[in-house]
Amino acid sequence: MKVPDIGQGLKNVLFQHGASLVGFGDLSNLVSDGQTYGVSVAIAVPAAVIRSIEYGPTPEYYHEYYRINDLLDDAVTAGAEYLRQNGCEAKAMTCGSVVESDDHRTALPYKTVATRAGIGWIGKCALLVTKEYGSAVRLSALVTNAPLACAKPIDESFCGSCTACAAACPGKAVSGKLWNKDMDREEFFHAADCRKAARMLAKEKLNKEITLCGKCVFVCPYTQKYIAE
Repeated sequence: MKVPDIGQGLKNVLFQHGASLVGFGDLSNLVSDGQTYGVSVAIAVPAAVIRSIEYGPTPEYYHEYYRINDLLDDAVTAGAEYLRQNGCEAKAMTCGSVVESDDHRTALPYKTVATRAGIGWIGKCALLVTKEYGSAVRLSALVTNAPLACAKPIDESFCGSCTACAAACPGKAVSGKLWNKDMDREEFFHAADCRKAARMLAKEKLNKEITLCGKCVFVCPYTQKYIAE
């Protein structure tokens, strides 16, 4: 069912709920349940908080991390409700609804939706990188059958020869290979090594056994540009 200006109306709802970036992507080659349009939503972590994590996670970063997760859940829930009110099917991919496998993967990663929606690319440290905020964003998504005007997907990395995140990674998890859409994560990034080192650093800095680091976020040149501006 085509609804006039539904895409702009959806963007308005998401921006009203705090979104920094919104994009629409074609997921027809990734899903099979009819909801083949993906809506990627990103909220930027405040620059002042990012400046604090050069040497690892801080209490401010920890609290902001979870505060933004809650904002994202509210945003995609509101977006899905808006679409349903306009006669479309929609499902919000909230934190509580996304199931993670034993090897820390999900069936449809937020980052995949973001690359299909043209918001950014996958960096060498397996985080989404955006031109506007670097890696200093938290992500969520929703899926729908609404007839949205999709962006051109991003299929390859723009990281070039940069090695900043590889040098900063305490777990030496970054191989340095450039991502493309056909690569498996383990071909360029060792998630288990990242997780182990991040948990050790969070224990040291926060006295919490959680997977939270942030060093690669801080050093990304695109992040540095964002916090400088």
